[in-house]
Amino acid sequence: MNEELILDHRSKSFPLEAAPCRAADIGSKGWNVLADDLAYPLAVIHRSALAHNIAWMQDYAKRKGVLLAPHGKTTMSPELFELQLAGGAWGLTFATIFQLAVGVEAGARRAIIANQVLCDADLDGLDMLLAGQSDLRVWFLVDSLAQLSLIEDWAARRQSHRTFDVLLEIGMPGQRTGCRTLGEALELARAISQSPVARLGGIECYEGGLARCDSEHDAREVTALVERVLEVARRCDEEQLFGEDPPLLTAGGSAVFDLVIPLLRAQGLSRPMQGVLRSGCYITHDNGNYARFLKQVEQREGLDSSLRAALEVWSFVQSVPEPGLALLTCGRRDISYDIEMPIPVRHAPRGMRVAAATPADWKISALNDQHAYLRFDPAGTVPKVGDRVALGISHPCTTFDKWRWLALVDDDLAVTGAIGTRF
Repeated sequence: MNEELILDHRSKSFPLEAAPCRAADIGSKGWNVLADDLAYPLAVIHRSALAHNIAWMQDYAKRKGVLLAPHGKTTMSPELFELQLAGGAWGLTFATIFQLAVGVEAGARRAIIANQVLCDADLDGLDMLLAGQSDLRVWFLVDSLAQLSLIEDWAARRQSHRTFDVLLEIGMPGQRTGCRTLGEALELARAISQSPVARLGGIECYEGGLARCDSEHDAREVTALVERVLEVARRCDEEQLFGEDPPLLTAGGSAVFDLVIPLLRAQGLSRPMQGVLRSGCYITHDNGNYARFLKQVEQREGLDSSLRAALEVWSFVQSVPEPGLALLTCGRRDISYDIEMPIPVRHAPRGMRVAAATPADWKISALNDQHAYLRFDPAGTVPKVGDRVALGISHPCTTFDKWRWLALVDDDLAVTGAIGTRF
């Protein structure tokens, strides 16, 4: 069970003069973002969009006949992990043993580590977690004989009889980790099947590095990857290299997840496979990078709509030092900027409790540590000192890791709860 989240003066943007409170009790304060009850900047998650996104992705996976193991690195929030699991997720995905431990505390009992595990400290930690939870199953990635040798060396030095569940990772030239050729993959799969420390539990790939937000290109390149992975699966199946349990076939980032469904629903093998989708950013979606990709998913899938942006960071106009430039109280310490600048989405003049869409000419041109440069047309709507501006994001992961807590808000921006993060 996760330790209860307590908010107090050590929590960024929590009022310094307010008494400490449990996250579950923050709604009783009667606070509202547009009443300026909390300090700016303030990261918020809209409850209605959050609930919609969790239900939408779970329904999508169900309709496609695949399992969902959302990537936890997006939010690293135990409270959100619990919501995803309660919403029907088969398990969770992580990148590190540390992240896995947070997920296990939140109740995950199936997990994929979509990364290599090979150093002593991580193998020790995974061994401890598995020993402490008899119903816990964890699969991690293996992509080389060198990695397998390190795991075997660890087991010999620790005198361990642990057999780890592993997934054979298939990669792409010039991209991240993973076997590059069929021959390399089969050699490793055969070695795993003969090793006392590992059990081949399936095959993994990550298609996100191929995506360019060009449907023709993305479909062609991802389909080629899917065919490569399916060939490895067929050969492993023919040679009976998989363990006794139904093998996993797993892929799916947050951009072109629809294009890997044919892999996850593989047919024609001698035994059933379990397809596992690992998308993570869907839970809050965004206003930039993934919003563009999802438009193409909607077109390919014939959908009228899909996910909604749930995460935004509210800021204060602190200065309008010259025509066409306003400075906001939000910077690199508060909001994503790894893919593109934040996107002004809503504006509430000082004293107003209703926010409206920002003018189309408002753009963020730069960020300092604590400031955002809002450019605007001086002949149009001019922001004033004391106004509030909500910034949407492109790529939610690197906004979450800047906050130890985020406020949950209703559609009228009343603060009704909070979630914590464990980065």
